[in-house]
Amino acid sequence: MTAQDVDGEDTVTSAPTEAVRSGADPRVAVVVITHDRRDELLLALSRLRELPEQPHVVVVDNGSSDGTADAVREQHPWVELIASPENLGAVGRNLGVARLDTPYVAFCDDDTWWDPGSLRAAADAFDAHPRLAVVTARILVEPGGTEDPIVAELRDSPVVGADWLPGPALGSFLAGASVLRREAFDEVGGFNERLWLGGEEELMAGDLAAAGWELCYLEQLTIHHQASTARDPHKRRADGIRNTLWTTWLRRPLKPALRRTLHLLRTVPRDRVTARGLLAAVRGLPWLVRERRVLPAHAEARFAALEGAQRTSTARRYVS
Repeated sequence: MTAQDVDGEDTVTSAPTEAVRSGADPRVAVVVITHDRRDELLLALSRLRELPEQPHVVVVDNGSSDGTADAVREQHPWVELIASPENLGAVGRNLGVARLDTPYVAFCDDDTWWDPGSLRAAADAFDAHPRLAVVTARILVEPGGTEDPIVAELRDSPVVGADWLPGPALGSFLAGASVLRREAFDEVGGFNERLWLGGEEELMAGDLAAAGWELCYLEQLTIHHQASTARDPHKRRADGIRNTLWTTWLRRPLKPALRRTLHLLRTVPRDRVTARGLLAAVRGLPWLVRERRVLPAHAEARFAALEGAQRTSTARRYVS
């Protein structure tokens, strides 16, 4: 079986051996993207397999060279696998979502795992609130089970949302710790392929808000994160700087865009990694000008509310 990736090339897929498993919650599925983290992914899949919700799981292997795809086929034949020949970054999630027909989709990274019952609680929240697009979970850092510093910021979010929200309104979200309504995800076109990976959620969050959808933090959901050591922190920082600037100038009005740009320039490390991110951002100017679309006032208000928190945050620093 084959599926087309975003560039029109074939991706190799394998179908799950069990179409429906006994006791599965039919409302929610899980999409996992991975790249060269075979052992961590296999452990994450073992944990997903044990969840009481028994979710259908789609793994998108982003061009791994460490035998990830073969290991998944051998050890987890119940998983639906999409083996991309290249690293698609966050766009891999788009491929995974496209394979599903569940109303809700949980994202999971290869170094995270959901607490039992969290996916069902997310689905219940979506059922109860038809204009809710995203719920983000409490994140526990492993080993140790301590709260990630970002949780306090989510819990005390200054964003003002609808009065019916089951938790604090958010201006953005963390993909690897969130569950989304598939209808809303499809409406805004999924993750932008230009951003690839690193802060890619902010652009989607703005577009969701512009379309009248709500996002919130939900304390009842818990996800565990044991950060992988198999990563390139310098690339992540450079891409994060680039994507912050691109998102800012794609969606923010002139004055707020200038404020955020100046704050970023004052606070990032003055080194080659930062220079690489800034240069990449500048190279995107031609398409930024073509595709710039300022958010409506109600959506811009969410980003404006976060400016103070962003200036003082200890969890959102561009370091590597």
